Amino acid sequence: MSGPSQPKTVDEDWSDERVKAFLALQPLDDTHPDYHVMIKAYHYMVAFDFERFITFFVAEGRDINATDENGKTILDLISMHGSSTAYAEILEKAGAKKSS
Repeated sequence: MSGPSQPKTVDEDWSDERVKAFLALQPLDDTHPDYHVMIKAYHYMVAFDFERFITFFVAEGRDINATDENGKTILDLISMHGSSTAYAEILEKAGAKKSS
């Protein structure tokens, strides 16, 4: 089985504290911490909460263009998912770029 054990919940209100808590997540490997928290937020948040998260992320001075071990940004990854247009637009509005 792949993917999160608990899918996104679309009718649940997330507090600012819950959204901001993702900023403190740490990778268990050599993944860039900024890439790691964005991926986690993308996987677990609906677009509305993801947009709030990205606002907090940028306000902290985090790197919106952090890359994975292959040099790909989160925008590269999200752009491959046809149903994630809203997430890609949120990232682009915040200054995210594709690596290529």
